Amino acid sequence: MSRGFLTSLAAMIVILAALPLTVSLFGLVQATLFIAMATLALSQGFIWGYGGIMSFGQSAFFGLGGYVYAVAAINMGSSTAPFLLAIVLPAAFAALLGYFMFYGRISDAYIGVITLTVTVILFNFANSTAGDVWHIGQAALGGFNGIPSVPPLNMPGHPDMALDPAQLYGVAAVLLVLVYVLLKGLLASRFGRVVVAIRENETRAMLLGYDPRLYKTLTFALGGGIAGLAGCLFTNWGGFVSPTVFGLQEAAQAIIFVLLGGLGTLVGPILGAVAVEYLITIIGTQQTINANLMLGVVLLVFVLLVPKGVLPSLEALLRRISLGHSRAAQQATAEVRP
Repeated sequence: MSRGFLTSLAAMIVILAALPLTVSLFGLVQATLFIAMATLALSQGFIWGYGGIMSFGQSAFFGLGGYVYAVAAINMGSSTAPFLLAIVLPAAFAALLGYFMFYGRISDAYIGVITLTVTVILFNFANSTAGDVWHIGQAALGGFNGIPSVPPLNMPGHPDMALDPAQLYGVAAVLLVLVYVLLKGLLASRFGRVVVAIRENETRAMLLGYDPRLYKTLTFALGGGIAGLAGCLFTNWGGFVSPTVFGLQEAAQAIIFVLLGGLGTLVGPILGAVAVEYLITIIGTQQTINANLMLGVVLLVFVLLVPKGVLPSLEALLRRISLGHSRAAQQATAEVRP
């Protein structure tokens, strides 16, 4: 494993472990939201930065994970199976959608249009499910009002032992670290190297005997499962889920997270998600500046001035500084030689 990965992992673990000791319970609740959005950012960063799949529809899988968990938890009474379903069903839906897109040889531009269209369809459908007729078992879908009072995660096998906010934070933090390690390990494997090779030159990878359609479908499905996990954490954070999880704002935020943090990294999207969500929280405490307007300004500034994102730009700057010091040292050594 690289030194950079171990350093990032250690820093992540230290920060996540130190938060319960340094912030209030309200701060932990907010941190749980940040972790949920960081998990969504990881799904977007993985399929876009490494798989080369520009999806405008990660919020579709995010919202699907939230709704699947809410409906299943209300009907089953326990959270273990609903938690797994919130990952598996969005992954299966993403695999099905990816199959039609990639095996149908849809171009990259149309993939963005299709994923955005799916998000809009789910948003409109969820909004139209008001009334007693719209229910799945005991769970009323609620239309634009959403599903309130969603049962929280509980200890496996013990439905009566629901997690409190501090415990939910701990679970979310562990899951974020596990997803990060899983993706890093996957990218270091043969599968990950093939995925990156397809992103760089799909035709060459195909001539070498790899099927880009299969690898893209699997990558897209994994991204959908991770987004579903994020939706499950988000629903547990608020105890509520509504059609807004399918909204265009959520879809745009996932892209902004990656653009801000840096495309082609995993740590970058996490940092971008935390920064944006913190900014939204700060702006939300006052009524002078519109949060959506500020997000638009942030996106415009970074696209124009820091197109590679904060983390890649910072790494490039550090490399230039290190190279400059190295050349200066070599020149100084050469000057003192007899």
